[in-house]
Amino acid sequence: MTVPVGLGCAQLGNLYRPMTDETAAAIVDAAWDAGIRYYDTAPHYGLGLSERRLGSSLRGRPRDEYVLSTKVGRLLEVNPAYAGERDTDGFDVPATLVRRRDYSRDGVLRSLESSMARLGVDRIDIAFVHDAEDHVEEALAGAIPALIELRDQGVLRGVGLGMNFDRVLAEFVRRSDVDTIMVAGRYTLLEQPALDELLPLCEERGVRVMAAGVFNSGILASPTPGTTYNYKEAPAPLVERARRIADVCARYGVELPAAAIAMPARHPAVEAVVLGASSVRQVESNVARAAAEIPPGLWQALTEEGLLR
Repeated sequence: MTVPVGLGCAQLGNLYRPMTDETAAAIVDAAWDAGIRYYDTAPHYGLGLSERRLGSSLRGRPRDEYVLSTKVGRLLEVNPAYAGERDTDGFDVPATLVRRRDYSRDGVLRSLESSMARLGVDRIDIAFVHDAEDHVEEALAGAIPALIELRDQGVLRGVGLGMNFDRVLAEFVRRSDVDTIMVAGRYTLLEQPALDELLPLCEERGVRVMAAGVFNSGILASPTPGTTYNYKEAPAPLVERARRIADVCARYGVELPAAAIAMPARHPAVEAVVLGASSVRQVESNVARAAAEIPPGLWQALTEEGLLR
C-alpha cells in the first residue's frame, strides 16, 4: 500500500540550517513530480520565509490540483530592536520580525491575510490553529469560530488544529466543529498515546487526521547515540527501544523509516502522513519509503514483542 504523503515545509524556512532559494524550489518541484499534492506551511517557519518560498515554487501550478494549508496563532510583526541578530526559535534567518501569539478573531483574519500575501494565493484550503495548548479558551472563543465562519462562507475548505499534545487536541475536538487535525509526534512507531482518546474521537466524529513528526524528530530515522527525540538528544532507553524496533523490521526486510511512515497510515482516521525534506534526495527517499511493501506479519511481531500497541 502506498501511504498518502504531504510535504511539510518547515525546512523551507531554514529550520536549523540555511537553505538556498534554489534548493527550496527544487524540493517543491521534486515533490510535485513525485505526485505529492498536499503542502503544509506556517508563518512560524522562518518568520514567513517558508510561506514565501512555497508560494513562489507553486506559482504557475494549477491551483485546483493541490491542497494548501497554513497556520494561525502567531502574528509576524516588525522587530523594532533588530540589530543584526538571528532568530532564536530554531530557524536560521535574520530576526527582522518577531512572533506575537494571537488567537483572537482579529488576529486570525490578519494572519490569514498576511499568509495569502506571502504565498501569493487568493485562498487557503485548510487553516490550522497552531500550538494553542496554552491558549485553549482564547482559541475556542476567537480563532476557531472565525475560521468556521470563513469555512461556512466558502473561503476555507477546512478548519484544523495542529500541535504535539494529543490530550489537548482531543479537548478541542470534543468542544469544537473542526474538520482536520495535525498531530505531531504522538502517533508514531515509537509511541502511540493518541490511541487513548484522540484517534477514536476523530474516527467517531469524522475528523481527518494528518500524522506529522512520524520520525519523532530523528530517532526513527536513525536510532544511534546522539540522535534526537522531540528535538532534543534522545535518552538512551528510547534509543534502545528504537533499535529493537529496527531489529524486528530488519527481520522482515523493512527499513525502520519505511515502517515509521507506514504505521500511522494504518489507522482509519489518518488521511495522510506529512513529511519534511531538506533536499531533493530526501523527497525521493520519503516517497520511495511510503511506497514500500510492508509484510502484515511485521505489525504482529512488533505487538507480540511489546514494541507496538
